[in-house]
Amino acid sequence: MAKQAKNFKKSKTGLYISLGSTAFGAISVAKQAKLARNDNDMLRLVDAAVSAAAIVTGLAILYRELKRLGDDDVLLG
Repeated sequence: MAKQAKNFKKSKTGLYISLGSTAFGAISVAKQAKLARNDNDMLRLVDAAVSAAAIVTGLAILYRELKRLGDDDVLLG
């Protein structure tokens, strides 16, 4: 059971769940950026930009891992 839990992150299901949770994080960052622009808070805007860059990088890594698993999905190419 512990071995299955350990390998869950490298499974297709685990990667899809990671993609979904990262996408929800992007929604939060978008809201943070919108509030920062409305308040003219430059520090929060920079924080939102850095967080957005981290999310984009994370999504790219997860996408690469999905391709490595040999997913035959038409949408992934």
